Amino acid sequence: MAPAKKPAAFCTQGVTSLGRSQTYKRRALFALKKKNGGKFPVHAKKAAPAPAASKAPRFYPADDVSAPLAVHTVRKPTKLRASITPGTVLILLAGRFKGKRCVCLGQLPSGLLLITGPFKLNGVPVRRVSQTYVIATSTKVTLPTVDVSKFTDTYFKPTESKRAKGGDAAFFEEPTTKAPLPADYVANQKALDAALLPALTAELKSYLASRFTLRDGDRPHLMKF
Repeated sequence: MAPAKKPAAFCTQGVTSLGRSQTYKRRALFALKKKNGGKFPVHAKKAAPAPAASKAPRFYPADDVSAPLAVHTVRKPTKLRASITPGTVLILLAGRFKGKRCVCLGQLPSGLLLITGPFKLNGVPVRRVSQTYVIATSTKVTLPTVDVSKFTDTYFKPTESKRAKGGDAAFFEEPTTKAPLPADYVANQKALDAALLPALTAELKSYLASRFTLRDGDRPHLMKF
């Protein structure tokens, strides 16, 4: 067995302490020339692409025009926490209904959770909420067969209303009349409550109707929800 070659000692970056002939022998370049008929192999260079025929502009902009950068966004589906499943009782931590309990109905394609109170128990309507702002409890509700396919992300998008132009005074003036909810929105909420309420026991109804609060001496980090 031939002895292993010692690594070459470098004087500086890319320059070894060996001479030219020793480097030639060490790299076995003679074998490479012998294999190719006494010459080193020559690889043809790739032809550079021809520049596009375009006429130079006659005038140049006075200011530097920034070109928009190409943005390649890859939207990954939001990963749902293992503790949140359809039927899990959640505690809302932020927003208009913070502190109230609700029932998770599923996850929408946008990654948001679809929840409801039900509305008849605690006033929480069917709405979307981020899983960041909820606490998942160990209480589960056996959901009946409910069709929630109508509750999509576009279902919850508000309709834009255009205001008439009336100057500065009209801009700061708050609307006095509140727009009523659409009739189909109210009908869908009533149908959802009618399907969920029979599946809840009296104890669960009382639990969902109560608000989660913290008192003096409570330690949230030691609580088991």
